[in-house]
Amino acid sequence: MKPSSLPPVLGLLVAFLVVLPACQTPTPTVAAPLEEKSVKPGINADYLKPDINVTNYVERFEREGREIYEQRQAILKAARIKPGSAVADIGSGTGLFTPMLATATGPQGQVYAVDIVPLFLSLVKQRAAESGLKNVQTVLCTERSVNLPANSIDSAFICDVYHHFEYPQNSLASLHQALRKNGEVFLIDFKREPGVSSDWVLNHVRASQATVTAEFEAAGFQKVEEIPLLKDNYVLRFRKVSR
Repeated sequence: MKPSSLPPVLGLLVAFLVVLPACQTPTPTVAAPLEEKSVKPGINADYLKPDINVTNYVERFEREGREIYEQRQAILKAARIKPGSAVADIGSGTGLFTPMLATATGPQGQVYAVDIVPLFLSLVKQRAAESGLKNVQTVLCTERSVNLPANSIDSAFICDVYHHFEYPQNSLASLHQALRKNGEVFLIDFKREPGVSSDWVLNHVRASQATVTAEFEAAGFQKVEEIPLLKDNYVLRFRKVSR
């Protein structure tokens, strides 16, 4: 029986059901991503304690004798931060570099201080306010994601933090997504060389420079530069490429 020979209401219903299958868009089946296992269980345990002593970490990170602290101006220069750009200070910690990055981007730029420690971010926010820096925004990340919007940053600054990436595949995927086209990552981390590095480094730092480079390349980044700047740390620059 044709729809035209049915009562008006039933005819419309039959016609609707005939047309519906052709109009529907099948819902794609998306496989859930595999759960990445921790590459260094417990590496961030001290930072996740609710009673973390921020003052102790200020004294640890911002002291004379620490290579990163003493070379901070040279490091900032090597990072080549562009005025007006958006920069993520990944693992900003107590905020040693955040104000420097904010000054380098200028008032038209933006700096995201990203960390897993809420008390660190509170200190960074306080310091930025005291310095009159209005282009600093704090972001509480997770151990698996930098928690930044897609295409929101031009570059990422990661200083002595990558060895704390407990889930590097997940974290690098989120960072790759957050970077704009041809966005760059400026990376500093400890040299891990058996027979050369200290016992502390060998026990605390998971991966060698070659392993770190391979992990970045697998995540959609290209190594574009190695900068001979520091003694105990290597300095690399990566660029986002298509995956």
